[in-house]
Amino acid sequence: MKQLLLCLLIFCSSSLLAQDSVHIYNPAASAKQDIKAAVSKARKEHKKVFIQVGGNWCIWCIRFHDLMDHNDSLRKIMDDNYVTVHLNYSKENKNEQILEELGHPQQFGFPVFVILDAKGKRIHIQNSGDLEEGKGHSPQKVALFLRKWAAFHS
Repeated sequence: MKQLLLCLLIFCSSSLLAQDSVHIYNPAASAKQDIKAAVSKARKEHKKVFIQVGGNWCIWCIRFHDLMDHNDSLRKIMDDNYVTVHLNYSKENKNEQILEELGHPQQFGFPVFVILDAKGKRIHIQNSGDLEEGKGHSPQKVALFLRKWAAFHS
């Protein structure tokens, strides 16, 4: 019994340490400037802007990031069609003003995705829960979502 408790304690501790070492989101970043730069790049490259709102504290945000990082098909769809911004939401910086301007996407939980056209106009807010399957996000559902909004013309 003691060995089981010790193993559980070690596993939980290592999971927390690993989560603390993740740096996908930058609490000190200027979300407004990052989005402005992404819109400018999207306009030049004829793409949309994909804003992933979340935080380094969010396991589902990390899982989504890992899926996008390790799935070549999804990464290609993203690279071909979107300029990505990781917008931080944490106790250090909730980015409340920019989230208000984006239509309060945090109401859906985290991560939440916001799609902007190449002019910076919000065209969609996506609840990531709709893309989940099991303990992660479904590659098929994510691909359908990304393709749908990449093809959308505003």
